[in-house]
Amino acid sequence: MVYGELKIRSYDVQIHRARVEDLERRCEVGPTKRVVLFTDTMGDPICRIKNSPMYKMLIAELGSELVGVIQGSIKLATVHKPPKNLARLGYVLGLRIAPLHRRKGIGLKLVLELEKWFVANDVDYAYMATEKDNEASVNLFIKKLGYAEFRTPAILVNPVDRRALRLSSKTEVAKLRIEEAEFLYRKLMTSTEFFPDDIGNILRNRLSLGTWVAYQRGESWDGVGSDGKFPSSWAMLSVWNSGELFKLRLGKAPLSCLTYTKISRLIDKIFPCFKFSAIPDFFSPFGFYFMYGLHLEGPLSGKLVGDLCQFVHNMATKTKDCKVIVTEVGGKEMLRPNIPYWKSLSCPEDLWCIKAMKNEESTILQLPKTPPTTTSLFVDPREV
Repeated sequence: MVYGELKIRSYDVQIHRARVEDLERRCEVGPTKRVVLFTDTMGDPICRIKNSPMYKMLIAELGSELVGVIQGSIKLATVHKPPKNLARLGYVLGLRIAPLHRRKGIGLKLVLELEKWFVANDVDYAYMATEKDNEASVNLFIKKLGYAEFRTPAILVNPVDRRALRLSSKTEVAKLRIEEAEFLYRKLMTSTEFFPDDIGNILRNRLSLGTWVAYQRGESWDGVGSDGKFPSSWAMLSVWNSGELFKLRLGKAPLSCLTYTKISRLIDKIFPCFKFSAIPDFFSPFGFYFMYGLHLEGPLSGKLVGDLCQFVHNMATKTKDCKVIVTEVGGKEMLRPNIPYWKSLSCPEDLWCIKAMKNEESTILQLPKTPPTTTSLFVDPREV
């Protein structure tokens, strides 16, 4: 598509790869306050979408200069829209505009072109996520493109200490077979917004490290609850190794944070017997685990979620460059108080916005006002 001198076309790895990487390096990614995170795609600009059922990347050029990119993916997932719950969803991500070419309408044109691809592929709803205080993104999607605020989950980020944590002797942790995990997710979470219909493909992906359940020692786990009996309290989560796709790096932080990081590492090196928890080096590219599909039941399940987080932490200590564990939960979920996280690296309100692609304005206006029907939020790890 041509807009005057601006040309928008599909990404071609042979032609655009190096220039897209250069654009990524010039665009800051992450929270606008206190810290800024940069992504390192390790030479693969489409790494964040290539595990989705359908995906596309568009680039914008002015003459010979690449000035913008955008990515999108399509999947079948749950949306509470009567009379049916399943819908085709288009996810908008990776919108980057060269700093010297912002506020020229390039971002708007890229989104519109991506939405054309959504419509051509029978998408019911398009959605995107951004920091709530990102005024440029909010103005573009809500004020200019007609997206509506949908949910405000929190992104929780917790550093990985190189020392393993001691797990509670009162808790049992068991790994589920993929078939068991898929059965439980379909049984317990299919009514959750954006629950992916191809959950089996996610669990079987090489990046999915597994699904674990935690319950009190002395009780039994029968596998999948086929007889309708579960432990009195239990919790479940899955782990995705996002660091195999791309890395993160802390690009900007307060001087106090940098100073404390260096001091903590020095103390740990000189006095290892103190077992002082040194802050990892976030200024070099690092990998991370993403916890997804969190679910809990029972009066003591909150503590069991915490035990699972410790278990995942210990897994991460065995992965060479995994320095943080990330998850995303609903703003009012009872899961949140039991998940350890570092406030300065986390995002308390990640704004999700949604837009109908099939002239269903009355329905889309009701969606943001509809409270979740479950206490858990399913965030697709392929869209992190």
